[in-house]
Amino acid sequence: MKTKEKVQELLDRLPDDCSLDDVLYHLYVVQQIERGLADVDDGRTIAHEQVAEHLRRKWVFGAAE
Repeated sequence: MKTKEKVQELLDRLPDDCSLDDVLYHLYVVQQIERGLADVDDGRTIAHEQVAEHLRRKWVFGAAE
């Protein structure tokens, strides 16, 4: 789907009385989701267990790597 079509679809889903800030927020969310999906497709992810261990070391022991 082309960008213009995605924006039009988003605008069609938003209420008629939405603000420009509402539109910008929703466009930002769509953009971030697309970036995240691209990261997954390209293998740029970190396993949940790695993140949990990193945070545990950081907050429990104060020694993040």
